[in-house]
Amino acid sequence: MHVHYLQEEAFTVVQGRLGFQLAGQEPRFASAGDTVAFRAGEPHRFWNAGEDELRCTAYVKPAGNVEYFLGALFASQKSNGGRRPSLFDIAFLTLRYRSEYRMTAIPATIQRFAFPVLFAIGSALGKYAKYADAPKPLQR
Repeated sequence: MHVHYLQEEAFTVVQGRLGFQLAGQEPRFASAGDTVAFRAGEPHRFWNAGEDELRCTAYVKPAGNVEYFLGALFASQKSNGGRRPSLFDIAFLTLRYRSEYRMTAIPATIQRFAFPVLFAIGSALGKYAKYADAPKPLQR
């Protein structure tokens, strides 16, 4: 579950079955030809809800830093063995872009207290040189 504070996000299913859920609601599903949109500030999640490959077209507008944010998360996941991004990278990205996005699936107390500690340790260990070109966060 996550939220984009500044952007609308939408998916049109081309092939397969998309599962999606809004915070506090039951999961729903979309099939080929269906479009699902999430308003800015609306916590949501989505997943492949079928046995076959899911293909969608999508947009996020305004784009803001979503391409950088997601690209960095996926690169971290890949370099971390493919299961999940490194905790140092998650701490950096969620703190840097907290004005734009929030991973609501991660408890707020962890984000508020543990992530700053991880960020400080990661900084001391030189883990964030790869983010030297990271774009500045947008403000709400």
